[in-house]
Amino acid sequence: MPRFSQEAEDVLRRAGWFPDRRVGLSQWRASAAEFTWHAAAEKFLQEFGGLRVDISGPGITCARESFEFDPDLAIGEGEKFAEFSEFFDRRFFPLGELGRGEFFLAIDEEEVIYLVGAWVLKHGAKDLALEHLITGIAPERLSPPA
Repeated sequence: MPRFSQEAEDVLRRAGWFPDRRVGLSQWRASAAEFTWHAAAEKFLQEFGGLRVDISGPGITCARESFEFDPDLAIGEGEKFAEFSEFFDRRFFPLGELGRGEFFLAIDEEEVIYLVGAWVLKHGAKDLALEHLITGIAPERLSPPA
């Protein structure tokens, strides 16, 4: 079974992704020190870090918007990530941003991808989240833990 739909794989390949892609993290480790690194963030950024996906137009349930995987885009937002991490009892690490900076993309320690803005929206597990971002499926609002 393929990892991504043909459409998602084509979009990712145009952005520079390929199977078994690995990039170094040293530049981000130094610059994104205000955030708490975890294994899921490292794994994701090794494979997708530095990619910019340029898409637009209507999607399945929401508009498609370009996104970029660069944690440096969230520098200065450490307090916001720490507050949301504490509130939702998850460790959010910034991956980059969606659109024109309206939302940050984040990952928790269980490899679930989120949009972080005034609130937190959940896209789902790593590969499913990429499918949603590419095909235009709206995320769901994350509820606080009971």
